[in-house]
Amino acid sequence: MRNILFITSSLMGERSKSSQVAAELVTTLRRAGVTGSVKERALTPENMPHLSLETLGALGVPADQRSAVQQSKVTFADSLIEELEGADVVVLAAPMYNFTIPTTLKAWLDHVARAGRTFRYNEKGQPIGLLKNKKVYAVVSRGGYYGGDDPVGAGEFQETYLRHMLRFIGLEDVTFIHIEGQAVGLEAAEKGVALARSEIKETVLAVAA
Repeated sequence: MRNILFITSSLMGERSKSSQVAAELVTTLRRAGVTGSVKERALTPENMPHLSLETLGALGVPADQRSAVQQSKVTFADSLIEELEGADVVVLAAPMYNFTIPTTLKAWLDHVARAGRTFRYNEKGQPIGLLKNKKVYAVVSRGGYYGGDDPVGAGEFQETYLRHMLRFIGLEDVTFIHIEGQAVGLEAAEKGVALARSEIKETVLAVAA
């Protein structure tokens, strides 16, 4: 059995293309034989607070000395890490907002990146990711097109940041599914979704086989 953690981060709710295509990816994985539980977590401004000084302070207080408020903040962060630790496959849906990921997804990463739990530093001060043997699929949607030597492509901090942070906590086996051209026009947007679906068939099914 392989458990799936499915995380969405769009402000668009059910209209989100990244969430829709990522949900199709989860369905494809299940049909391909990835059995186990599917845990869904929709990151919104209401349920995913940014990392605060109070939370950082609570993490530094011994468990038997924490106040009720401090313990609640640590418990929340612990629950996010436990979900990630318990997953064999992680599916992330991440639209591009102002050239990078949504702040809710950044907040999630801030909560799960914890020294001694998901990463550590070796004697040379180099970070070592501690989350191993997990497969990650990141479905990233974008209004335009990025890549190559295009000046616009140089402003891509979505996939670049996600790949770096995931590797930082040990998640190195990452496959990106791209949904591009979503703000170019209806035809371009539909083509972008169709290409993403093709990527799922070619990449996800090949890996799951």
